[in-house]
This record gives sequence, structure tokens and C-alpha cells, in this order.
Amino acid sequence: MLILALDSSAIASVALGRLDGQTLTLLASRSTEDTRSHAEVMAPFVTEVLAEAGVRGQDIDAVITGTGPGPFTGLRAGIVTARSLAFAWNKPLYGIMSLTALAERAEGTARASGHTRFLVASDARRKEIYSAVYELTESGYQLESGPTVGPASEAPDLPAYGFGTSLYSEALDAQPGFEHTQPDAAALLAAAVRLGLTNLSTDTSALYLRESDAKVPVARKKASA
Repeated sequence: MLILALDSSAIASVALGRLDGQTLTLLASRSTEDTRSHAEVMAPFVTEVLAEAGVRGQDIDAVITGTGPGPFTGLRAGIVTARSLAFAWNKPLYGIMSLTALAERAEGTARASGHTRFLVASDARRKEIYSAVYELTESGYQLESGPTVGPASEAPDLPAYGFGTSLYSEALDAQPGFEHTQPDAAALLAAAVRLGLTNLSTDTSALYLRESDAKVPVARKKASA
């Protein structure tokens, strides 16, 4: 089974994997380092990972998209690309909260460190973070609360993982080794397999959590005669 995952909640990223039973093999992936070029690179990244793996779009069995939280323009680029591909290829489309990718990255380290609960965070700009709290289970992790957006000083006092924690290390218990870890499609793909595709949501609505900076101009009043 071939699964294509896209996420643009922070960086822009695309990953292609093959699922054989419960074994996931990552075939190809692409990601940016910056957080502002999503619209320009998402479609080319898809073309590149398909070419590297030697498969066609029609060979894909399912498409997954990260649903945020994230900034309006960047997050929308990944979701719209995923929706367009799933429609064009007539394939099932699933949505996963993007912060789940950080939980997937952090799970092994948190378990080895003896943590039972942990925080994941990404940069929400405006001196705020997007965050969620996860609890370790026997087989992995589960969402306890979130996602939320707000100042790091208001986040729960827990071991914290992800790029967002390194920005506010004075307010968060930032765990070493995760200073540059962003939500990405490869980790999102692994999380989807852990959760099981049949358990995923088909809702791909974006989790914006706050209003857009862009405002609709108010119509000017006509000058009186």
C-alpha cells in the first residue's frame, strides 16, 4: 500500500511510504527549512518524491494531510494540494493534526526518559506557540489536551518537545535534541500507520485556532452631495 503524506503547518514537507502489513518503509521525502515557501514547493515536492520512488500518482492508495494548527497561508497550501491530488487520482484522503508528528518524534525519547506525559510545541509567531499535551500508553501515545495557541508561559509545566520550545526555553522545560524539530510529513506518515488508516478522520478542515491577520476592507461611505 502506497501512502502520500503532506504537511505545511510549519515547514513544507512531502513523504511517500509503502505499508506492508504493519511495516512502513519510507520511499522518499522532501522538506524545506524555511517556513514561508509552502505554495511554491508543495506540488514540485510531490512530483519529486513520486519520481524518486518510481511510481505514478495513480499508484497511490491513500493521501494524508496535516490539518494544523498553523498560519493561514502556509497551512492552506498543503491541505489544498492534498485535496486536489486525492480528487484527481480518486483516492481516499485523511486528515491528522500536525502536532501529532511531533508526538511521534518525541515518543521514544519521552519513554526512555521516564516521562508519562509531555508537551509538544511549534511556533505560532506573535510570541506564542501552538501546543498539545500527550500521554504515553503501552503501545504509543494519545492526545490528552489541545491543540491550543497562546504564550509559552501559560503552557503546562511538562517536558516539552519541538522547535517551539527552543524559542521560549525560559518558560518551557525544553528537551535537548529537539530544538529544530518541526512537524513534517514523514513523521505524520509514521503516526498515521501507528494509529491505523481505518481510524483516521476524513475531515481535512484546517485548525487555525485564531483569526487571520488579513482583514476584509470596510466599504467606504459615499460622500454626501
